[in-house]
Amino acid sequence: MPISIFDLNSERTAESFDLEDLRLVDALRESSESAYEELIHRFQQPVYALALRLLDDQGEACDVVQEVFIKVFRNIGNFRGQSSLKTWIYRITVNEAHNARRWFFRHRRREVELDYTPDDARDWKEMIPDGSRSPYDVASDHEQHVMIEAALEQINPIFREAVVLRDIMDLSYEEIAEVIGASLGTVKSRILRGREALREKLVGSMKSERALRLVPKTAE
Repeated sequence: MPISIFDLNSERTAESFDLEDLRLVDALRESSESAYEELIHRFQQPVYALALRLLDDQGEACDVVQEVFIKVFRNIGNFRGQSSLKTWIYRITVNEAHNARRWFFRHRRREVELDYTPDDARDWKEMIPDGSRSPYDVASDHEQHVMIEAALEQINPIFREAVVLRDIMDLSYEEIAEVIGASLGTVKSRILRGREALREKLVGSMKSERALRLVPKTAE
């Protein structure tokens, strides 16, 4: 079921809302050009990263980014500050990704690409290698990142969504609950089940002990 961008069941008050976000929201409501530029600068890359992990398609992710910011621009006047600006935007992103996925399966044949090239691969948690590390270590990490990304594509989208929000986007359980419109218990359950599904996929690609080290075993 689509998630309304205004259905925010948060208990947070306007007083607890981040003052920097309040300043940005006020400026956006006044149609400040610099505020729009700041919004894009702050959120374009994380919104794209989230959409890409949920859809596994760069073109679809770019389309989602455009739709997300169109909705933000059109609806900023209705933003009530009951959630952080980040979680509000992420919730719109998740909703748009759901819409894109439904359209994708209705109109196009799903093609899952498991063969990555260095140009197409996205690092797990966007990690930047330490310059002091050996080429072997860097290559090993890259291989692991590619395997994790490929495994993510194969697990249930609902569980993948929870794992991506927690382990890649680094959201708290409370923030994830706001983004997906679910209880904390549901969030933790989906993270646990998503991590277990991810671990099972990885076991087929690497030794079991390596899979256990790469994927957390608990929802923490």
